[in-house]
Amino acid sequence: MGIDPNNLISVVAKLAGARVLCIGDLMLDRFVYGTVERISPEGPIPIIHVDKEATMLGGAGNVVRNVVALGAQCTFVSAIGTDDGGKRLTSLVSQLRNVEAYLLRESGRPSTIKTRYMAEGQQLLRADQETDIPLAPATESDIRLAALDAIPGSDAVVLSDYGKGVLSESVIQCVIEKARVEGKLIIVDPKGNDFSRYAGANFVTPNSSELALASGRLLSDDDSIVEAARQLSINHRIDSFLVTRSQEGMSLIDLKNIDHIRVRVKEVFDVSGAGDTVVAVFSSAVAVGIRPADAAYLANVAAGLVVGKLGTAAVNLDDVRRAVRNHSLEADEDKIVSKLEAVEVADGWRKNGKVVGFTNGCFDILHPGHVSMLRQARSSCDYLIVGLNSDDSARRLKGEDRPVQTEAARAYLLASLPYVDLVVTFEEDTPESLIGKLVPDVLIKGADYRRKDVVGADLVESTGGRVVLIELESGYSTTDTIARMVDRNNG
Repeated sequence: MGIDPNNLISVVAKLAGARVLCIGDLMLDRFVYGTVERISPEGPIPIIHVDKEATMLGGAGNVVRNVVALGAQCTFVSAIGTDDGGKRLTSLVSQLRNVEAYLLRESGRPSTIKTRYMAEGQQLLRADQETDIPLAPATESDIRLAALDAIPGSDAVVLSDYGKGVLSESVIQCVIEKARVEGKLIIVDPKGNDFSRYAGANFVTPNSSELALASGRLLSDDDSIVEAARQLSINHRIDSFLVTRSQEGMSLIDLKNIDHIRVRVKEVFDVSGAGDTVVAVFSSAVAVGIRPADAAYLANVAAGLVVGKLGTAAVNLDDVRRAVRNHSLEADEDKIVSKLEAVEVADGWRKNGKVVGFTNGCFDILHPGHVSMLRQARSSCDYLIVGLNSDDSARRLKGEDRPVQTEAARAYLLASLPYVDLVVTFEEDTPESLIGKLVPDVLIKGADYRRKDVVGADLVESTGGRVVLIELESGYSTTDTIARMVDRNNG
């Protein structure tokens, strides 16, 4: 079953009902903004004239910030120092609504501060103040107790691992075991190359570089990413991987299913914190029962918003809802493809074990009969490709006064339907050549056809496919509709 952005718009509001427990490394993200007009005479380095500074929560704190920006509830467990950075972090967390925070202070431990110097929308330099030494035993024990106490009251548990010491192997495994017993979902934002630390997690969310490091593989395409994720799943008893892939979108992979989610980002200003936004939105979505593939789509849309802003940004429900609506329109246009593109996409679907269906027509004036037929057609396959007669082809079949709408308009209307996954225009009188290239698993026509009259039926059946004839809604005809319109105009 594919992702339907139109249906997702209506479920975005559910995100506010999530109860998320986040455990991980808290950081202070400091941004220094300015302008660069000259190079230092002391060396080939730019001189930044500082205009302003800003501080915000980073690391696991940014996950928390994004969760509550959605209106959800969040319990937060972390450790900080007793220094000025720790005081600032405490203040920033206290300003968040819907957060119950357990920030364990450890004397002598420096709080993590990442300072980014920005000019003209570009990051010039990052300076980190941090430590990755393990927590003191007493602090680690307090982290463990606070986390375990909070699990029963949460819907999902996020382990936000930045390798700064909060998430020791002991803490991770205690939390995962407890969450499993309580029936809570565990989502891990990983660090390092040893994913055995996360054994038993429901979802692990590496980027493609992290996945390559953990798997020891060169990841060059969809197949290699799938193979790496599945091998790690088997090796470390991890249910699913949500792999973030920069401009390629995301891939949600388990041992049975694969969902590649492609969402276009129009402009990238700053990738800081985008992964935290993904984790926050995805976790909130699965916490309230949204299907993982749909949750990944929402997370990808949200990440696209974040990278279009400067600094570690958070998105709210209205942002996500609006973005899903916009991406829905873009997705409609993306469904209209060439023959070659359709063949490549269909081959990819079949490679992933999906059933590809095909139907065709002029669809000059889209009416309820068409919609009913396409809905039924989609129910007989995983993905439905619609072959559309070009203007010239429709004119030869229907007469010089047809089509009423251009092929571009007809294609867009078809693509806007949730039951249609691809639209391909063909110039010939019949789709025989197109069917020969696509070789669909299911060939679908209306029951007004007889099996022997269905173009491409023999080819599809000879390759193991089948022909499906669908009962049509009575009382609907494009030709009759046009005739009635002409009669009214003449009258």
